[in-house]
Amino acid sequence: MLWDDFLNSVHHDWRGDGAAEDRLDDSDWLDAWMDKQQLVVDHRPTAKDITSLKRLRALLHRMAKSFVDNSRPAVEDIVMLNEIMADGAVIRTLSADDDGYRIKLSPIGKQWTNLEAEIAASFSRMLTDNEPSRIRICDNPNCLWVYYDDTRNRSKRYCDDKMCGNLMKVRRFRARKKAESSSNNTN
Repeated sequence: MLWDDFLNSVHHDWRGDGAAEDRLDDSDWLDAWMDKQQLVVDHRPTAKDITSLKRLRALLHRMAKSFVDNSRPAVEDIVMLNEIMADGAVIRTLSADDDGYRIKLSPIGKQWTNLEAEIAASFSRMLTDNEPSRIRICDNPNCLWVYYDDTRNRSKRYCDDKMCGNLMKVRRFRARKKAESSSNNTN
């Protein structure tokens, strides 16, 4: 999804070395991400554009965190999201494939504000079309990725069970072994 890929553009080293990288500052990453999302703008981002993108990301993170905390986003945040989406005039195009019909929304403008409107609209569509209570933040304290829990029983704890899930399982196992070893040494 557009909104969560954007929201997770701050990369934390999930293994725990404390390193973090803001990928919005990496033009190669930004180009690849925009290609993947089929987003087009008419110029390279200025410092002002990057600052605005980071402000949007902080807004979405605040709103996502409110759902994780079982509360509602602040009214000011909803107002701000609506202001961002106001720059999002789109052309609607119907397409058909073997899976059915889809409507594609393509921004009319090619400015960075139009791109921000698309990201904000993606987050808003998720809120209206899905269950905001399924928004989660990875339980790995070194990762902190935001994701949508689409499991049937709402039990997903990690952004990726193979990476963060396995790492945390190994850490719990080692902590148990260490505790057992210390208690055996004191006896």
